[in-house]
Amino acid sequence: APVKVQKRNEADVKKEAEELLRRVGLEGYANSYPRELSGGQKQRVAIVRALAMNPEIMLFDEITASLDPEMVRGVQEIVEDLSKRDHMTMIIVTHQMNFAAKIADEVLFLEDGKILEDTPGNEFFRNPKTQRAREFLDSMDF
Repeated sequence: APVKVQKRNEADVKKEAEELLRRVGLEGYANSYPRELSGGQKQRVAIVRALAMNPEIMLFDEITASLDPEMVRGVQEIVEDLSKRDHMTMIIVTHQMNFAAKIADEVLFLEDGKILEDTPGNEFFRNPKTQRAREFLDSMDF
């Protein structure tokens, strides 16, 4: 996509892609086929593909769903790195409350497609404003 859509130089894009693969721990997989990758590796490749387009904002929708705990940690570390190192603006849809508490600057708590709460991350997890958010966090043993 960076070459075809953005008309960028192929050699530059390849160099950038190799650096992104290194950042996510997949430097030895540049020539691998999807069938040769685990679920966590495929998820990391998807992140690299998106980052190669130099987006201003990334949307992660249940990025850790269907991954084993070790792969979950690896993907979460990548997202944390994007936040801390690159200051990437991200919208993260997740049910992983420990992860959300660690990374969220702001929490939008939704139910039935409606925003019930819009609170700074550190405040949401310490003292949610709504009864429904408190019930949700209690049900998660958070």
